[in-house]
Amino acid sequence: MKDKNTDFPLYRKMIGAQVFYKVLNAREMEEILKMGSKLKFFMIEAKQYPEILKIADVIASAYPYESIEAEAYEKLRELL
Repeated sequence: MKDKNTDFPLYRKMIGAQVFYKVLNAREMEEILKMGSKLKFFMIEAKQYPEILKIADVIASAYPYESIEAEAYEKLRELL
C-alpha cells in the first residue's frame, strides 16, 4: 500500500459496533473496543498479510469502516 500522500493519523469506526481505530501508518494502528462501560485497548502492528489487508481496508474506509473525527477517538483514549 502506498501511503506517501496519506496524512496520518486517520480515525475510523466500525459501522454497527463500538470499535474505534487510530491508524498511525500502513502497518500500525490502535484499536479501542467499547463493551458496555468497559474499554479495551489494542496496539496492532501488521506483520502478516491478513493484518496488512485489514489496515488497508480501515484506511480506505471500506465497509464496515467509516471515518470519524479525531475528537471522538481521543475522548475514548482519555478514559483508558
